Amino acid sequence: MKIVRARDYDDMSRKVANIISAQVILKPDCVLGLATGSTPIGAYKQLAEWNHKGDCDFSQVSTYNLDEYRGLSHDDPQSYHYFMKTNFFDHVNIDQSRTHVPDGSNPDADAACKEYDRIVAEAGYPDLQLLGIGNNGHIGFNEPDDHFSKGTHCVDLTESTIQANSRLFDRIEDVPRQAYTMGVQTIMFAKMIVIAANGPAKAQAVYDMCYGPVTPKCPASILQLHDNVVVVADEAALALCPKE
Repeated sequence: MKIVRARDYDDMSRKVANIISAQVILKPDCVLGLATGSTPIGAYKQLAEWNHKGDCDFSQVSTYNLDEYRGLSHDDPQSYHYFMKTNFFDHVNIDQSRTHVPDGSNPDADAACKEYDRIVAEAGYPDLQLLGIGNNGHIGFNEPDDHFSKGTHCVDLTESTIQANSRLFDRIEDVPRQAYTMGVQTIMFAKMIVIAANGPAKAQAVYDMCYGPVTPKCPASILQLHDNVVVVADEAALALCPKE
């Protein structure tokens, strides 16, 4: 793993956006794996700014998101379909028919997950996969478990994840209890992986990801076995990590 230290959230966001924009410039028709949540919003804003200036062209890019809540329609304001449109896709010149998010509105979990695995495989897997990391070490919605998951699957969200995501909902009772998520194996098929992390709440997870044992109890630790991983994190998130 290569660790890139950032001063703060804004610096982290610019550094992540730089890596993504370089990928798009080098391969205009690249496949990007994208993430949701508060962590990547700053990077998406920076990419939109560069797109408006003509410095980064998304017209040939295709995207595949990590996950989606089960049971939410695409236009639900809490869905990740909606999140991606309002925070990124509507602000750049991407062809939205080339953007893909698991179909949380499909109640048939097996069918929805198999279909998503099919289209991600047909795309050749991401050239660059952007990840956040949960306080408990989850990537996508792959929660701590006794095994590493393979393909896209339906997961029961842990109480800590439900609590962390409740800030985005009016009531904690409104937070979905299940989600469809790319599996760890699918994530590992990406040619390059970029993990963004900020804030002291992520410090233990970042340390465990980078320096702890490889264990499904910390799903992100599997990334130690990938040969092209860049961790971009601010000083607070790297507080427990040695300065190399």
